[in-house]
Amino acid sequence: MSEAVVDTEKPGPDCPLCPRLVAYRDALRAKEPDWHNAPVPEFLPQGGRPAVKLFIVGLAPGVRGANRTGRPFTGDYAGDLLYRTLAAFGFSNDLFDARPDDGLELYETAIVNAVRCVPPENKPTPAEINTCRRFLTSAVETFENRVAIVTLGRIAHDSTLRALGVKLSAAPFSHGGIHSVAGIRIASSYHCSRYNTNTGRLTEEMFRNVFAGVAAYLSGSGD
Repeated sequence: MSEAVVDTEKPGPDCPLCPRLVAYRDALRAKEPDWHNAPVPEFLPQGGRPAVKLFIVGLAPGVRGANRTGRPFTGDYAGDLLYRTLAAFGFSNDLFDARPDDGLELYETAIVNAVRCVPPENKPTPAEINTCRRFLTSAVETFENRVAIVTLGRIAHDSTLRALGVKLSAAPFSHGGIHSVAGIRIASSYHCSRYNTNTGRLTEEMFRNVFAGVAAYLSGSGD
C-alpha cells in the first residue's frame, strides 16, 4: 500500500486501496479507454471549498455516468433529476447537459460520492466504503463554512455520519429526515436513482421537498 495515497486528501487516478475496484477499473480501461475510469473528484463551485454552504453526498460513480464522464452525477438518470432540482432552488445554473463541458456551475454547493471509484453492479462492499471514507472525512473537515449536508441514500448517510465522528443512532436515516449533528444540518433523501423513481419509492416531488427545506434553512426562512 502506498503511503502517498493513504496520506493524501484525494485519491490518485491509480488509487490501489481497494483490490476489487482496481481490477474492475483496469477491466473498464481496457474495454473503454476513452472513459474517465478513475476515482471521481468532488465537484466544487467557483471559489472552491471556502465557498461551500451545501454539501451533497452520493453513493458511488455509475459505470456509464460519473465513471465515464469524470464528474459526479453526470451521464445517467440520477444526474438529470439532481441537477434539475439544484437549478430549481438556485444551487446551480441551468446548463446541465450530461457532459463535463456543458457549462454547468454550482453555487455554494459541492457534490462528492462516499466511494470515489465505480463498484461492480453499483454495490460497494462495506470494506470499500470504510476504506474510501478517509477521503470523505478529509472533505467534510476542510469545508470552512459548511452549513448543510444532503445525503442521498443510507450508505451515503451512514458514511457521512461516521466521517463526522457521529454515532448512527444520533441521526438515523430516513427519507426527509432532518438532524443537527456536529453543528451541521443534515437532510437525508432516498437516492435519486432510476430504480427508486421507476418503482415509485422516490417521486420528484419528494426529492424537491428535501431541497426546498434545505434552501429555506440556508436562506434563514426555515427551521
